[in-house]
Amino acid sequence: MSAFLPPGQALPPPPAPPPTGAVSMRSVSRWYGDVVAVNDISYEFQPGITGLLGPNGAGKSTLLHMMSGMLKPSAGELYVRGEAAWNNPAMFRHVGLVPERESVYPFLTAYEYALASARLHGMDDAERAAQDAIDMVELNDAMHRKMGGYSKGMRQRAKIAAALVHRPDVLVLDEPFNGTDPRQRLHLAEMLKRLGDSGRTIVFSSHILEDVEGLADVVAVIIGGRLAASGDFRKIRRLMTDRPHSFTIRSSDNRAVAAALVARPEVAGLTFVTDGFGEAMVVQTSDYGDFTEAIAPVLVRTGVELHELRPADDSLENVFSYLVNG
Repeated sequence: MSAFLPPGQALPPPPAPPPTGAVSMRSVSRWYGDVVAVNDISYEFQPGITGLLGPNGAGKSTLLHMMSGMLKPSAGELYVRGEAAWNNPAMFRHVGLVPERESVYPFLTAYEYALASARLHGMDDAERAAQDAIDMVELNDAMHRKMGGYSKGMRQRAKIAAALVHRPDVLVLDEPFNGTDPRQRLHLAEMLKRLGDSGRTIVFSSHILEDVEGLADVVAVIIGGRLAASGDFRKIRRLMTDRPHSFTIRSSDNRAVAAALVARPEVAGLTFVTDGFGEAMVVQTSDYGDFTEAIAPVLVRTGVELHELRPADDSLENVFSYLVNG
């Protein structure tokens, strides 16, 4: 085909493939003057729950505001349900945003706040939609009190109700558990899990690792405005081949197991620890795959009774620490 082009003219670039996620990001960046908040991120957010992790100032809030159509990318393309997120008011019908900032009107009740959101979205039965959203966040007892007298956790639930009132396909939440007590936190987590299981796309940020670990199907780690890792955090940890992996072993004879393991090339170290469950052995290995393949034959040969075998550092906290500090 190039033989028919005028001299010096190159073939046009091939068309970009269509978006495959509910939220699609292609080389998205956002900067404020000389400060780069989000740097060249490409990602497809699928239905289910994605937890967004990163240290303060990593770019999480900027990313969430671009996803919700509230902030224009400085470069790149961002789509929601296959449509441009920026300068596209029709897109708001499909997105609900819960910002981190205290963005409620103190002179309104929670019901009035949810009702105003329902009317702005053009809901056919705005009153019913507002009541359903209040029910979802369990704010019925205080729904007719002005929000100026609410606790932080109650204001947070009112914000979530207003974001849910139009039944969005994509829900974007910036630190949604701020100010909530343990019971409220558990209820909100269960509600978000149900919404994710129903096929909605939920993206939330949290600085509390336990919230992300217990709720998210997928974790995306943002560091310095870049996407450092994404996926199941346990799989991310196992791919960190430059870091030693640790396993905790409890058996009927930890010393015999240690003697069998110490000469193996993939074993980098052995230590014994004592806790409320008795003595355990922590094994450091330089090769996750080789160790997991070798441990069963070793235990069989030693003839011990295995009580526990688990990764000692296979937690979201360790993954996050490794990524941020490494």
